[in-house]
Amino acid sequence: MNNQDNSFFVIKAKENGVNVIGLTRGQDTKFHHLEKLDRGEVMIAQFTEHTSAVKVRGKAEIFTPYGIISTED
Repeated sequence: MNNQDNSFFVIKAKENGVNVIGLTRGQDTKFHHLEKLDRGEVMIAQFTEHTSAVKVRGKAEIFTPYGIISTED
C-alpha cells in the first residue's frame, strides 16, 4: 500500500481487551502505538508514512477494502 492510498480499515472488538498495535516503517520495525478496545468498540485507521503494519491481538473483526478478516477463536 503506498502513502498516497487513503484506504481506511476498521477493527471491531469482539471481546474486552483487544490490542491494536501500530508498527513503524523504516530499517527497524518497532511498536509505536497501542490502543486497547473493549467489546463492541470500533477503531477506524489507515496506514501512514509512519505506520507500515498493524497487529491485532484478541477476538476482533477487521474490515478492509479486500474483505473482512476475523481473528481465530
